[in-house]
Amino acid sequence: MRVLIAPDKIKGSLGARAAAENIAAGMRAVLPEAEFILLPIADGGEGTAELIRDALQGDSRTCEVHDANGAAVSATFAMCGAIAVMETSQAIGLWRIPPAARSPTRASSFGAGEMLRHAAECGAREIIVGLGGSATNDGGFGLARALGFRFFGGDGKELAGAVPELLRLTRVEPPAGLVLPAIIAAVDVQNPLLGERGATRIFGTQKGASPEEIELLEAALTHLAEVSARDLGIDCRNLDGAGAAGGLGFGLATFAGARLRPGFEVVAEFLGLEKAVAMSDFVITGEGRLDLQTLEGKAPAGVARMARKIGRKCYAIVGQCEDAPELRQIFSGIAILGVEAEGDAMATARLLREHAGTLAAELR
Repeated sequence: MRVLIAPDKIKGSLGARAAAENIAAGMRAVLPEAEFILLPIADGGEGTAELIRDALQGDSRTCEVHDANGAAVSATFAMCGAIAVMETSQAIGLWRIPPAARSPTRASSFGAGEMLRHAAECGAREIIVGLGGSATNDGGFGLARALGFRFFGGDGKELAGAVPELLRLTRVEPPAGLVLPAIIAAVDVQNPLLGERGATRIFGTQKGASPEEIELLEAALTHLAEVSARDLGIDCRNLDGAGAAGGLGFGLATFAGARLRPGFEVVAEFLGLEKAVAMSDFVITGEGRLDLQTLEGKAPAGVARMARKIGRKCYAIVGQCEDAPELRQIFSGIAILGVEAEGDAMATARLLREHAGTLAAELR
């Protein structure tokens, strides 16, 4: 029996690799004769750069950038030959900002633009940008300014502050001679920029936005999209994934010419996941929490759909699971650890081994 173990991270507790190792340990105790293939996975969020770096035997680089609140921080990205792989959360991640200091009306994606510039200066001919986990909701306003775009209000003064300033936007001026490598934005959700499924209404609250701020942010991004489409001749607001990372998918496509792709597909291609699934008898995946957003491009759903296409059963071991029939339909079974976000790593590892052992006994 050959078992493929391809989980994402258990957010707040274990990285994807540690999750895979603990699942394998639990199953191996029950199925000592089985062969286990460990292929930790990501979907464009945290862990993406590390997995692709390891697959391509690249190396890590460090650059000085600014976080979402403007503090100077060090961020890492990978160089794999002429391919740079980065995660915007390294610069503007929610994890960098204490809960009391989170403010999506003021948070800026400027640091993500700085990372792009650093990668280009390192000689990258292609940049893969993993989106997810951002503290921002500015539609790439900050990123664009880091790349040299200028935004002006009706009084002729340049806008360079909080997101609601975009309501006064009357003109977008692109930089002269901007040359960037080809950019692939690996998005972990398929939401558009605006509307009920857009960046603000779906993700704004978890970044600290109040109901009043939600309306203000939605209006600001709507105006940014309208003026940018008029002045730059490109309208990316309805692209699948435009709403990823607080609208940074929109910003990368509009201001950096990026092509948006599901992050799971990008990572799966580099890791050779489809071939690994085809060579296996069973597939095990997992993450911190399964919910309806999982179906919008998250790694476990991608693994399960790939396994189903090839005719393999796929089981999920997760920290928590929303009670939704749509989730149960795509997995052959779901084991729920019952751990909270930001849980204890040792306790989560023990529960992973225990539940994996129970699953192994059922497969035997």
